[in-house]
Amino acid sequence: MESLGWFLAEKGLPVDRDRLIITTGSQQAISMLARVFLDPGDRVLVENPCFIGALAAFKACQAELTGMKMDHEGLVIEELERELFQPTLPKFLYITPAFHNPLGMLYSEQRKAEIAKALAGTTVALIEDDAYGDLYFYEDDKTRLRPIKGLSPEGVDVCYTGSFSKILGPGLRLGWLLAPKEIYEQCELSKQSLDACSSSFTQVLADEFIRSGLLSPYIERVREEYRRRAFLMCNLLETELPSEVSWQRPRGGFYIWLTLPGDVDATQVLQQSLERGVVFVVGKTFDPEGRRNHALRLSYCNAKPEEIERGVPVVAAAIRNMMNR
Repeated sequence: MESLGWFLAEKGLPVDRDRLIITTGSQQAISMLARVFLDPGDRVLVENPCFIGALAAFKACQAELTGMKMDHEGLVIEELERELFQPTLPKFLYITPAFHNPLGMLYSEQRKAEIAKALAGTTVALIEDDAYGDLYFYEDDKTRLRPIKGLSPEGVDVCYTGSFSKILGPGLRLGWLLAPKEIYEQCELSKQSLDACSSSFTQVLADEFIRSGLLSPYIERVREEYRRRAFLMCNLLETELPSEVSWQRPRGGFYIWLTLPGDVDATQVLQQSLERGVVFVVGKTFDPEGRRNHALRLSYCNAKPEEIERGVPVVAAAIRNMMNR
């Protein structure tokens, strides 16, 4: 716990003021918050598209999900402001501002400030999921990566979640939640009912990695490898994809989001790709209503360069086939 506090303090997070819980992956942190905040029928605001695990956690608590549009800077602020003027306020807003899953985009500093301003003085808490913030590709982006939690916005309860899964090892199943004291106390009770304590063995491993000074250089090596794979995939997409498919080069994280022409069904593209041994996740999986399916998420994090070189042309060919029908 102490060493994790050092690690988070270097990001400018208020570890001296708020309380920290070690969780069994950041998914558990999100699930605990859902259990603490939500009763059946409560409203939750989410991005559309949104991280699959968060949608599952909120639906498990029988929440009513409201998905809000995204643009190149993040959540569309007008949509948030409209929802905050509804007769029934949501319990919280969930966002992934650093290298969004699945969009891969990075929120602007201005948009994060606008979100904090909109929530200030309301009873709506903010869950800020930051699993990918350390995996930036450009040093110039570091100032944009300061979490909203680190800005300590007045009048907003910010619950900050993160994970060692993306920066050290997914098998460790270690994450964290940094939350205001009142929320922390409720989550602590929830944690005791789930597994009492996250693995002490993997906590010792992570603790030693931080204390030995090995974590930062390791993250740098991981970051460089993901950058190489991302750039390889981007170069192939520029060559292989039809011009009607829109996408953006990622500035970090794991993912590239392809938006297809409106009449192309990503599930049919997936079926054709599977026949040649290539898999990805279709867009409706990330839609709170499970409808929008003219998009898909590609991941370069766990694919070897030769697999990327083989897979991108397969996906591109499947998209062309569907467009030509």
